[in-house]
Amino acid sequence: MTVAALARPGATAPAGGAPAAPVNTVLIVPAMHCAGCMARIERTLGAMPGVASARVNLTARQVAVAHEAGVTVPDLVAALATVGFAAQPRIELAEPVSAVRPLLAPLAVAAFACMNVMLLSVSVWSGADGSTRALFHWLSAVIGVPAIVFAGQPFFGSAWGAVRRLTTNMDVPISIGVILATALSFYETMTGGAEAWFDGTLMLLLFLLSGRALDAMMRDRARAGVDALLRQAPGGAMVVSDAGAAVWTASADLAPGLVMRVGAGERLAADGVIVRGASRFDQSLLTGESRAMPAVPGEAVLAGTLNLDNPVDVRVTAGGADTSLAEIARLMAAAGQGRSRYVRIADRASRLYAPAVHTLAAATFVGWLIAGAGLHHALVIAISVLIITCPCALGLAVPVAQVVAAGALMRRGVLVKDGSALERLAEIDRALIDKTGTLTFGCPMPDPESLAALEDDEAVIALSLASHSRHPLSQALVRALAARGVHMVDLDDVTETPGEGLRAMRGTVPVALGRPDAGPDDPRTVSADGMASALTIAGRPLRLIRFADRLRPDCLVALARLRALHVDCAILSGDNAAAVEIVARQTGLPAVAGAGPADKLAAIAALQAGGARVLMVGDGLNDGPALAAANASIAPGSASDVGRQAADMVFTGESLLALPRAIALARATMRVVRQNFVLAIGYNLLAVPLAMAGLVTPLLAAVAMSTSSLLVIANSLRLGIAGREPPAKGDVA
Repeated sequence: MTVAALARPGATAPAGGAPAAPVNTVLIVPAMHCAGCMARIERTLGAMPGVASARVNLTARQVAVAHEAGVTVPDLVAALATVGFAAQPRIELAEPVSAVRPLLAPLAVAAFACMNVMLLSVSVWSGADGSTRALFHWLSAVIGVPAIVFAGQPFFGSAWGAVRRLTTNMDVPISIGVILATALSFYETMTGGAEAWFDGTLMLLLFLLSGRALDAMMRDRARAGVDALLRQAPGGAMVVSDAGAAVWTASADLAPGLVMRVGAGERLAADGVIVRGASRFDQSLLTGESRAMPAVPGEAVLAGTLNLDNPVDVRVTAGGADTSLAEIARLMAAAGQGRSRYVRIADRASRLYAPAVHTLAAATFVGWLIAGAGLHHALVIAISVLIITCPCALGLAVPVAQVVAAGALMRRGVLVKDGSALERLAEIDRALIDKTGTLTFGCPMPDPESLAALEDDEAVIALSLASHSRHPLSQALVRALAARGVHMVDLDDVTETPGEGLRAMRGTVPVALGRPDAGPDDPRTVSADGMASALTIAGRPLRLIRFADRLRPDCLVALARLRALHVDCAILSGDNAAAVEIVARQTGLPAVAGAGPADKLAAIAALQAGGARVLMVGDGLNDGPALAAANASIAPGSASDVGRQAADMVFTGESLLALPRAIALARATMRVVRQNFVLAIGYNLLAVPLAMAGLVTPLLAAVAMSTSSLLVIANSLRLGIAGREPPAKGDVA
């Protein structure tokens, strides 16, 4: 089956023949935190002459800019500075900047101060008056004003950055409301007024910070996989000169033509061709091939692959940013710039929110003045409008549901790294699943019948030979025979030839364990998936030990439940065709074998072009770009570092039932999110007219805003209750 065949009827792959891509630059923008920031950054950079496109990745807090060579990085940085965003070029392997850490101290201060001021307010509400009420107001001011100044910094700084550049954002009306409420409360305290609203202001900040921290928490979990991918290659290699001298050379300086000396157990720092020596290489992270691949002089080897057996000299053909490993990293970075539907909705809403709130508050203030109210009374009502229209419930609608759902999934063995992936996972209708390490364990085991056919002394010799090799089949044989209680004996003159196997002497008898050398028509030659070892003992018949990978537990049940969720599945693997065909027959799934990273991207693009919502399930480095490009992605806990980094979710157990469970709960989560939006919007439709009519004080406005937030939180907590329930039949939420 071909990659194109995975697409639905009528689906077409992206058109080719596109013009040469412009220069691509990735900038880190730590200060962006909302859809309004994203829109402003993209509009600013997109309006620059010579810039073809600017795509923001809010999760990674970076923007990918495609531009002409005449546009420099300082030009891009300066353009962002004009709209209040400090930026810097992305430095590979730099420590990620935590989005939630800067919010922890303001959140803690707001929570502590809010609790204490609320205790003082209870006394005032209970009837304290005169000097007692004044004392409690002053104590509230002493606690509240410094706390408000400190806890409001994330909003004040963002708002000031927008105002001084004559623009606005969602933090401007929030900051105005907080500052006016605090100033008016302090004025009331100084003049002996009956009311002060420090408690309401602190409560407002507490809920706003909680929503932002929850969102930031999910984004901190979503680490970009590119850095982890690049760490698969060493920092450099020993370069051998014509004179025989060996000099350590950094990866960035490995130019074509240089000769690297790569020892056994080392990873290659560049692509190249072997010029001296022979060995086996573990390429599973790059190609998905489950077997170690032998390579001899004249054959190509790739950066990031592991040399298993013998030292080799490799002539560099591509180094630094031109290696296959770096190309996969670029594919991953380009694929991770997608935007979800709810982010786009928030983007559009953010452009209207601040002007709408300012207009409502100003109209309320002017309207009450015209109606004959005093300046103080009109100002109090306008402040109430600013506070009651705070988008706290809207801000919590998505992140709270995501965090609760993430906790429920964690109890079911699924770790959610990017909360926005739940939205995309809920819409999935196609799943592409890697074979080795995903549908199967990726650990071939000897066929029990093959082991049972061995005589006792043959099993002893097989174990003794296999113990001298690090080949995956040899290690699997060692584990299987040791579990049967077989013991080793001493062998003489043990040698291992890459691609051939092991040879030794058992006393005066030659013995060998390695690649079968029977004729191509001999059924003993290989197992159905091409994995077998031949035990040869002089004077005895050849013993063929077949190996096969095992399906994960509940694999067939999980696939049936995915079909019940209306998700069509297919196998997309980089492994050899024979091995993939076995699993395809066992699972009844259509399959593509021998697919590299670019092939997997093409398959996903073809499906998406036909309107499919694609889930990628994979574990290897070669799956990284596909995991990033799919609408949603899941990796097993046994996946490579890059696979786990690139995936939206990771399931920690062995069972594939994690897949239908995650999809079912994701769909339930999106239903709750939509309900949260209805609650938040309904609250505003009811509360704003009351505030404009002067029926709500700033304190009541803060309480109403908090109540709407609590309703959203309570509705979201239902997902946690569902997460503790036993999975329903079919796991269909």
